[in-house]
Amino acid sequence: MTTPAILILEDGRTFRGRSYGAVGQALGEAVFATGMTGYQETITDPSYAGQLVVQTAPHIGNTGVNREDAESVRIQVAGYIVRDPARRASNWRSESSLDDELVRQGVVGIAGIDTRALTRHLRDAGSMRGGIFSGPAAERPVAELAAEVAASPRMTGAKLAETVSVSEPEVIEPADHGWDGPVRFTLAAVDLGIKAMTPHRFAERGVRVHVLPATTTWEQLQAVQPDGVFYSNGPGDPATAEDQIALLRRVLDARIPFFGICFGNQLLGRALGFGTYKLRFGHRGINQPVLDRSTGRVEITSQNHGFAVDAPLDGPVEAPAGDYGRVEVSHVCLNDDVVEGLRCLDIPAFSVQYHPEAAAGPHDAAYLFDRFIALMEDSH
Repeated sequence: MTTPAILILEDGRTFRGRSYGAVGQALGEAVFATGMTGYQETITDPSYAGQLVVQTAPHIGNTGVNREDAESVRIQVAGYIVRDPARRASNWRSESSLDDELVRQGVVGIAGIDTRALTRHLRDAGSMRGGIFSGPAAERPVAELAAEVAASPRMTGAKLAETVSVSEPEVIEPADHGWDGPVRFTLAAVDLGIKAMTPHRFAERGVRVHVLPATTTWEQLQAVQPDGVFYSNGPGDPATAEDQIALLRRVLDARIPFFGICFGNQLLGRALGFGTYKLRFGHRGINQPVLDRSTGRVEITSQNHGFAVDAPLDGPVEAPAGDYGRVEVSHVCLNDDVVEGLRCLDIPAFSVQYHPEAAAGPHDAAYLFDRFIALMEDSH
């Protein structure tokens, strides 16, 4: 017995299917993710907070879920949209079915719809607000449901990092991740929606990581005596992160080595005086081609972002704000020329828009962790 469900987009487009996961309703920004694997890493990525995620891969859930592969303590997506969910999970590491885990965590989803048609629509019209309704909620008039979607918050102007950040500092020790030598450096990682694999990647290279809340002050950051500062990925509009941008400027002023990923890249851009803007449908998947302009090498990268930095590609240029000297765009997306990385030439700071930790793959960009460790060595 399946429960009817309906997906309604803010432009009036509707898709009817059946309930998947919890029964009820979910509102958020409808976006598509193109990864063929790694659905558990996708739904537990805090950068997806507030979003209804469409999986473009048609068959989802075949390997179940387990505690080891989660990128955070819970499922983060606002709602989940798939075409053909697995009837049963079959994998030696599976601890639960995806359907059961969605139910357990109260995540509303919809299955059995034409996700190819939905993806093409979002690609052409752009990401937009939507609502998934199942059970009694789906029995209400469509016009009433559409009005609820139209009244829901937009992603532009959304301040979400604080809602997914840790509430208390945590320490990740190198010895717990295979490092058997002395601690090389101490890193202050400001959690704006950090994926669990990121501090692990630092720890396995001998770096002690203090994961700090998004609300961390300059005094609290200084208290851990960091050799470097890291800003993580995260959800929401970078224009709303005024406190984190102000903190980052203190870090740059003090010439403490800085590395940012995804949301952290956008905040470095804003700290340097560049603007940010919302992409039409964003980059979400594990197959995004990026050119490292310093080496000429093309990396296939994992990405999840709906905003981008507005910086000139024909740099270097003087940073528009602060006493930060020259900055250049270090990486560019080969699909659409979106800025994929920034490198400061006169202060120890750089960032990338993609995810070098890439727990679900690929691992082309793992060298960036070593590049940051070298930056800390040079500044020590």
